[in-house]
Amino acid sequence: MALETDFIVIGSGVAGLRAAIEIAQSGASVTVLTKDKTSESNTEYAQGGVAVVLSDDDNAELHEGDTLVAGAGLCDQKAVETLVNEGTKYIKELIDWGTEFDREGGKLVFTKEAAHSRRRILHAHGDSTGAEFVRSLIAKATHEKTINLTPFANTESLIVNDGRCVGVRFLDPVLRAPREIFAKGVVMCTGGAGQLYQHTTNPPVATGDGMAMAYFAGAEMADMEFVQFHPTALNLENAPRFLLSEAMRGEGGLLKNEYGERFMPRYDDRLELAPRDIVSRSIVAEMRRTGTRTVYLDMTAMDEKFLKDRFPKIYETCRVYGLNIATDLLPVSPASHYCMGGIRSDLWGRSTLPGLYAAGEVTCTGVHGANRLASNSLLEGLVFGARAGEAALSDSSKSQVSSHRSKTEKRETLDIRHGTALSTAVKKRVKRIMWERVGILRDRATLVRASSEFDQIAAANLSPSSRNFVTLAQLVTRAALWREESRGGHYRTDFPEQKENWRTHSIQQRDTEIGSSQQINFDTARAV
Repeated sequence: MALETDFIVIGSGVAGLRAAIEIAQSGASVTVLTKDKTSESNTEYAQGGVAVVLSDDDNAELHEGDTLVAGAGLCDQKAVETLVNEGTKYIKELIDWGTEFDREGGKLVFTKEAAHSRRRILHAHGDSTGAEFVRSLIAKATHEKTINLTPFANTESLIVNDGRCVGVRFLDPVLRAPREIFAKGVVMCTGGAGQLYQHTTNPPVATGDGMAMAYFAGAEMADMEFVQFHPTALNLENAPRFLLSEAMRGEGGLLKNEYGERFMPRYDDRLELAPRDIVSRSIVAEMRRTGTRTVYLDMTAMDEKFLKDRFPKIYETCRVYGLNIATDLLPVSPASHYCMGGIRSDLWGRSTLPGLYAAGEVTCTGVHGANRLASNSLLEGLVFGARAGEAALSDSSKSQVSSHRSKTEKRETLDIRHGTALSTAVKKRVKRIMWERVGILRDRATLVRASSEFDQIAAANLSPSSRNFVTLAQLVTRAALWREESRGGHYRTDFPEQKENWRTHSIQQRDTEIGSSQQINFDTARAV
């Protein structure tokens, strides 16, 4: 028997929870589906903080300007204006809801991060800002009686009827069997796809399923070639690629090579505070120059008590692996971190597929352009999560939930072979190819080879999760192959310059006939 609810939100990070709260405050029922526990998302792991205009020496124009510069000419200015202007309101709202940001003497403490012209980064519990966002938003959501939080409900696909998204197929966490749920609208907030790469700072849930599901349902995808690699992930054998926050360099941390030499002056005048893409490429270049696989983050000039108080989670994690951040050089190297591309959406979270809305890292609103400015992601999820919820409400004010099926709808058979050896092997192979050939440095020959391998993998009889994974890898690879320039998070060694005539967004959309071969059409690429 099919389930019904007014609205479905997929994902429980900052964007999903804020969208659900916005909808529930109208009295509508909301079912929030997550494939893990409710608190498990990229938001939970966000250390760096949230950028917001609240300090006396800051203003929206400065924040907007910094965001546009980092975006390398591909930001949508109206989207950036929306982010920085509305962000202040939503952060104040979060504070009213009980979010505890760090303070001194009762006043909010602002820090500075790479590519920001002002100290505008708020933190919570030092380096646990994302976790505090999730805590306060879940607390707020549980007080909304019409929100039904459903953890361990792995979403399989979107249900499209007569050209409109009307529901979701998912694995029931109790029955362990496929079920369908119908609604007036679906809000996709599943986060990014850092797990596409062999080395990533993202949690295991960040596999990009939401992007792939939207693509298979017929929604347009934009700017998939732009992937941000965080410069400083802990680089130790038998240890996770734990993120060493941008804020560590913001507080004065230095990058040094194998010989103890500070090397960033060789690459950029902004030194350690250059944009992330530049710092990541500089680290790769330095490792190649010195024939090593790591560089080092040096925090030893700072007081240990300050570091322990400022970065408590990082301090304790490093200690587990035998490192003291106050006295030891910390081995680091880049790892995949954030997707600037995703489901193409407008300023209200509307995708190109009616009935499907999206917010957060799963989308491409134009806020980040070709390279996200540090600490803008939590703010984006908050602002556009609320806006997507509001749009879903207003667009469907006269609609009814209907599980009536169109005679023309073609349904795909679900294969629930999750966690099998085949799925594990497929994902492991895809991650290696993405890291080696579609990573920080790209060129035509390696991209063509990667694309060919992904086509071979996709021809196999894959489970839905593996199919989603391979499809997403294909989308990133083909977009990277198409863009014959270097811009932001996309760097081509065979086209190292940024070109004005490439100031366009890549658009990819699947052939509307379910079951046909996937076709990529860049003819609709739109100029900024």
